[in-house]
Amino acid sequence: MNTHYQIVVLGAGESGVGAALLAKKKGISVFVSDNNRIQQKYIDVLKHSEIDFEEGGHTGHLILSADEVIKSPGIPETVPIIKAVKSKNIPVISEIEFASRYTSAKLICITGSNGKTTTTLLLYHILKTGGINVGIAGNIGDSFAKQVAENNFDVYVLEISSFQLDGMFNFRANIAILLNITPDHLDRYDNNFSSYVDSKLRIIQNQTSDDAFIYCFDDHVISEKLRHTKLMAKQFPCSQKFKDIKQGAYLDKNEIIIIVDNKTQIHMTLEQLALQGKHNIYNSMAAGVTARLMDIRKETLKLCLSDFHNVAHRLEYVSSVHGISFINDSKATNINSTWYALEYYDKPIVWIAGGVDKGNDYMMLKELVKSKVKAIVCLGINNKPLHDAFGDVVETIIDTRSVRQAVNTAYEIAGIGDVVLLSPSCASFDLFENYEDRGNQFKTAVKEL
Repeated sequence: MNTHYQIVVLGAGESGVGAALLAKKKGISVFVSDNNRIQQKYIDVLKHSEIDFEEGGHTGHLILSADEVIKSPGIPETVPIIKAVKSKNIPVISEIEFASRYTSAKLICITGSNGKTTTTLLLYHILKTGGINVGIAGNIGDSFAKQVAENNFDVYVLEISSFQLDGMFNFRANIAILLNITPDHLDRYDNNFSSYVDSKLRIIQNQTSDDAFIYCFDDHVISEKLRHTKLMAKQFPCSQKFKDIKQGAYLDKNEIIIIVDNKTQIHMTLEQLALQGKHNIYNSMAAGVTARLMDIRKETLKLCLSDFHNVAHRLEYVSSVHGISFINDSKATNINSTWYALEYYDKPIVWIAGGVDKGNDYMMLKELVKSKVKAIVCLGINNKPLHDAFGDVVETIIDTRSVRQAVNTAYEIAGIGDVVLLSPSCASFDLFENYEDRGNQFKTAVKEL
């Protein structure tokens, strides 16, 4: 083991190991350090690539002698090792920032509090169908760094979280997409919504007049922020409320209309879209505008917008049991995602919710819950916030400690024609590995009914 490494990677998950692989390929001395146990699949990769690593703790002198530190997005800025690194003025960057140094590919970057994964997958589907040599990375699939190390794509579609944006400084998005900004992850931003908003707006930093910025014109947080922000890129707003859109997309009665170069127009009825629901109209608009900017043929774009299959765990129909529909919305880890889910259904809802509360303010859900939810089944270690928020509007609120118990309880409460909706509004880390684990357990429990 060396005594000095040019780069130290903190966190040996997908992004951290990917960054280490890229550093190794570029001849940069690299060391990986994880305070927890490393999954065996990543240990195998690190050993195969002859990359030095440690688990179960940090060796301070090795980390604090690095030229640069790459921090995995799940590590808060407040942990002692990060504070120590910054006190030494060692640059701390994200894996996305690091990987961007080693590719000349066009970078399409998608962020927002909700809809990132859906829009990323939809756009990837469109571009790939259109014949573009495209990769997909960020918060989805193999890490960006790993793909830069192993592939040679002409275009990358990157789903980027606020945590990743916080570690990006010189990175430049050729096309930046900002879907929405609603309170989320406020526990990582000292419960300061303004800091979270600033983080999301980093998606447009370093853009030039050659670049494009696609955003939701109807989001008042975005609109207000842009009033005080100097934009260099060409702007393409998307709106369901305003028709005076010269470049971008808007809704006219039952049709979305996409305009690029002030002349190219695509008309599609809402019924033709594969993604249903008001929130998904924005996702389809953003993907559609981007596709036209990438010169995807109109016919290909229309086909892809109509035949796309949505991401698992997002309003995913699981099964109907004795007339009761079970919906897996495990990916709804914040209030706004759950708002869309509750708003979407017109049938009585038995709502399964709970998990790690990220500073949630449930007030925006109260009227929807009052009018649509017949019972709440809590699935988490600390369910007090749900009881406090909805105890006066929902008569039946029951605590459970496992998915099987939650599903069985909801099944007993629900009647024919009702919807059992898993839409937690919270992170999953109290009882599950991640939202996928939570969703998969839900689907298994439903199938066992």
